[in-house]
Amino acid sequence: MSTGTITVVGEAVVDLVQSPDGRFTAHPGGSPLNVAVGLARLGLPTRLIARFSTNAFGRRLREHAEANGVDLGHAVTAAEPATLAVVSLAADGAAAYDFYLAGTADWQWRPAELAGALDHGGILHTGSLAAFLDPGAEHIAETLRAARDRGMVISLDPNVRPGLIGTPEQARARVERLVRHAHVVRASDEDVAWLYPGEPVGDVLQRWRDLGAALAIVTLGPDGAVAATGAGPLRQPAPVVEVVDTIGAGDAFTAGLLAALSRSGPGPSWHRDDIAAAMRFAVEVAALTCTRAGADPPRQDQLPDRSR
Repeated sequence: MSTGTITVVGEAVVDLVQSPDGRFTAHPGGSPLNVAVGLARLGLPTRLIARFSTNAFGRRLREHAEANGVDLGHAVTAAEPATLAVVSLAADGAAAYDFYLAGTADWQWRPAELAGALDHGGILHTGSLAAFLDPGAEHIAETLRAARDRGMVISLDPNVRPGLIGTPEQARARVERLVRHAHVVRASDEDVAWLYPGEPVGDVLQRWRDLGAALAIVTLGPDGAVAATGAGPLRQPAPVVEVVDTIGAGDAFTAGLLAALSRSGPGPSWHRDDIAAAMRFAVEVAALTCTRAGADPPRQDQLPDRSR
């Protein structure tokens, strides 16, 4: 059973990834775009509402989404330039980002541009910088509120970028405001450590549950993921893989999670077994993404037999 089309709202960014020889290679990226592509590759009908620049980078981002079967019927053609992220890789493949986003297309939302997010019901996912950077962030928050009021299932991934979203206290207030509209919240352990310094992950998960989330998940990198649900905590280990880089791994997890939850029923009152199965699927999708350069999530037929 499926809830139908999954709608993703947020940015599409060009990742300029530095190779060991110092050269940079451009990859389509941005957390919402990555999630939308991941969902489409897993066979889910997926719409992306993003603001695509008309410059060369913006055209490349649009072509990438279309080539992967993402519906761009409600996407916006924007005059502003595309956002750039310069990505540096550590020896273990972990990625660090420097953004060039002043005056770029992704944050200039107008309410009318987001109206299409409410058209078809189902799941609505957002997060990352689009949920933090004004003027657009306020319009996205209002869209989440309206979508929840209409009975849509809301998914949120804060995907924190320190240095761009204020102090931890300021960002935490924004995140918790959005969590109040969300049914599913997924964050990384690094996100939680920055937003809630010194607080145990389990306490943060329960805090989000108390704010209204039906399912709160923190991903733990090579240690898998842990969740708080109405039926108690869940933990899912990750498969061991040879990591090329971690770009897009969290987004791949989110895509896998939402794909599996969508297929298990309309939500947000999923059975504990369905959530556990979705977490197993999500870590498989994320792990395979880590074996590839850039945000390159797998297609359904590329996953191990146990994940299909």
